[in-house]
Amino acid sequence: MIKNKISNEVLNELPLQHYNGEIVVVDDAKGVLKVIQEIDGAKVLGFDTETRPSFKKGKTNQISLIQLTTEESTYLIRLNKTGLTEELKDLLSSESVLKVGVGIRDDIKGLKKLGEFIPEGFVELQTMATDKGLKDFSLKKLAGILLEFRVSKRQRLSNWEAEELSQGQLVYAATDSWVALEIFKKLSDLDPDKIIDVEALNADAKL
Repeated sequence: MIKNKISNEVLNELPLQHYNGEIVVVDDAKGVLKVIQEIDGAKVLGFDTETRPSFKKGKTNQISLIQLTTEESTYLIRLNKTGLTEELKDLLSSESVLKVGVGIRDDIKGLKKLGEFIPEGFVELQTMATDKGLKDFSLKKLAGILLEFRVSKRQRLSNWEAEELSQGQLVYAATDSWVALEIFKKLSDLDPDKIIDVEALNADAKL
């Protein structure tokens, strides 16, 4: 049995966790082709993107990084250096490869600014969570509810177009797409009948 939501207080008490598998950084078109070959056959990929923050009102930057996680590795493709190659467009348009993540609508919108493609095979974890009866939908809170750990968001507003990404940035970026994959697996196996409604529980406790 799990609760359908988690408070910030409870979340902050959970152990901090991060991705500790293989991280492959790709910064040229040749590397992208190699990634596509390596992930060939994967049915589900953890998916996320990062964008260099803009601190000027009304100004937004283009997506700098796309993260793809398999069961074996996480690939960080530096789009500001590689561009959105034809191989990546084919992957993003593939119905046979699921790309699972949180808030993917904005990711797709940003990626389309780099090159036109027809998005297929994307799975929004927030929709899956709603269908299962959960009421907290951020990546951080879904990780707390389903995986029982918390993830750091400290690097989110760092410079994703730096000449070289720091170790902290690499781990942060890899963690987000890895957690998305782990959440997808948990949600896929989750029985809605085993979800506890926290608000109803609290109301009963007051009677």
